[in-house]
Amino acid sequence: MAVDRLIARREVHLREKTLWRMLYETSARAEEILGVNIEDLDFAGRRCPVKAKGARTKARRRGRAREDYVLEAVYWDAGTARLLPRLLKGRTRGPVFVTHRRPGSGKVLCARDVCPDTGFARLSYGQARVLLDEHTAVRGPGTGWDLHEYRHSSLTHLGEQGASLLMLMAKSRHKNPENVRRYFKPSPEAIAELTSLLAPGDSRR
Repeated sequence: MAVDRLIARREVHLREKTLWRMLYETSARAEEILGVNIEDLDFAGRRCPVKAKGARTKARRRGRAREDYVLEAVYWDAGTARLLPRLLKGRTRGPVFVTHRRPGSGKVLCARDVCPDTGFARLSYGQARVLLDEHTAVRGPGTGWDLHEYRHSSLTHLGEQGASLLMLMAKSRHKNPENVRRYFKPSPEAIAELTSLLAPGDSRR
């Protein structure tokens, strides 16, 4: 509910609304989503490949590009699907999330990090963090939400809804079950339903 209320606020820019909703629905890391380009988006499948934390390389060589890493898919839902087309406004290439101004003449950026149509640069993690803090801080700068909280909240809510540990690992792409176990919170009803499978004569066994 807090996420919905924040995204519904009129003073919040569409770019931030889309980023926050996408972080929540994908359970992805902020760096992963900020690194996505429009060409990567599968609108029909509501998914896109991301370069994950600790991504394995395809080849051993210096100056590796993003395509040289094994990419992993993240999935979003209706909220993100409604916002993305409005954010892109017909753009078909370049970073999904960009700044509102062109980079200074002395700043050197990779071609992938600049929109070829507008010249705007990719929104950085630091910029996104400051924007979120500005909209959520209640006791001065630096007291607001953290970008990583969207990932934690998403997994916690899925766990509360009865998602299995394996499904949470698949969604978050964690490799270690211990890192996900804190989000796995089956309800008493879910445990009772599971226990019923052990009843004598149960045809499902």
